[in-house]
Amino acid sequence: MFSIAEKRSGAMAYFAPFRPAEAPCRGEGGGARRLRRYNRRVPELPEVETIVRSIRLRLVRRRIVRFSTCWAKHAQPNVRAVRRGIVGRTIVRVSRRGKFIVFHLAPSGYLLVHLRMSGRFEWAADHPTEPAHVRTIWNLDDGSRLLFCDARKFGRVIYAKDLAHATADLGVEPLSREFTRAALTQLLRRRKRQLKALLLDQTLVAGLGNIYTDEALFRAGIHPLTRSDTLQRRPIAALHAAIRAVLREAIRCHGTSIDWIYPGGWMQKHLRVYGRTGEPCPQCGSRIEYLRVGQRGTHVCRVCQPLNGKPRLP
Repeated sequence: MFSIAEKRSGAMAYFAPFRPAEAPCRGEGGGARRLRRYNRRVPELPEVETIVRSIRLRLVRRRIVRFSTCWAKHAQPNVRAVRRGIVGRTIVRVSRRGKFIVFHLAPSGYLLVHLRMSGRFEWAADHPTEPAHVRTIWNLDDGSRLLFCDARKFGRVIYAKDLAHATADLGVEPLSREFTRAALTQLLRRRKRQLKALLLDQTLVAGLGNIYTDEALFRAGIHPLTRSDTLQRRPIAALHAAIRAVLREAIRCHGTSIDWIYPGGWMQKHLRVYGRTGEPCPQCGSRIEYLRVGQRGTHVCRVCQPLNGKPRLP
């Protein structure tokens, strides 16, 4: 298993601890009851960035010698195309685009992995027996095996010849130079949508999810139901700064760990509203409220984030 030093450094922060193995790809039978315990949140930008940083050193310069999967829907466009595109190729870089983990291959091609609700990476050598829910395996030229475990089977492994084309539907990266106040202003004012729903739209801003959208809106003092085209210059500036600040803090904390699927992070200790329904607001002491916005659970302080009122500005 992992050393104390590795755990503290976050080197293996998002590799789940060992659980007694179940036979992979076997019919789940009464698994519906078992699967209720899994948290349904999708890893967001900080969690995916943490995973990228944790696997990068062990993958870069490694050649893929074998690819196998027992869940054909994992592979797109299909298993044969993925195998033909990646076997024999060398991983020269591992990066992130939105919520996708991207393997850059030489001499050409890209492998994109989306973890969805329950996907996680494991190294076979770190376990005395095979972990549960192994769906896809990469054998590397140094003898190591990278496992993709996915209890709910929603994850995706996609081979693409061109990265820009494959990710053309994704919006701006919120930590990139392109995500300026002017760009955010244009994005908001051109649309008449509820603010939280807009920020969660991956075709507009790539990587934001439920947790960090709630946190950014709270830090900016803006109610999630605010219509995007009504925000003025100062609230937009506050929102821009809050989005970048909360994402950077979460990356430093190796993301938010709520269940065993994504262990190792500690951003949950610094969340101000998300998951704190009924608790006092850290800003004003009022109770944090829970509501639904676009069918997503949302956490808000109605005092610090007034709807149709003047936003609290930093």
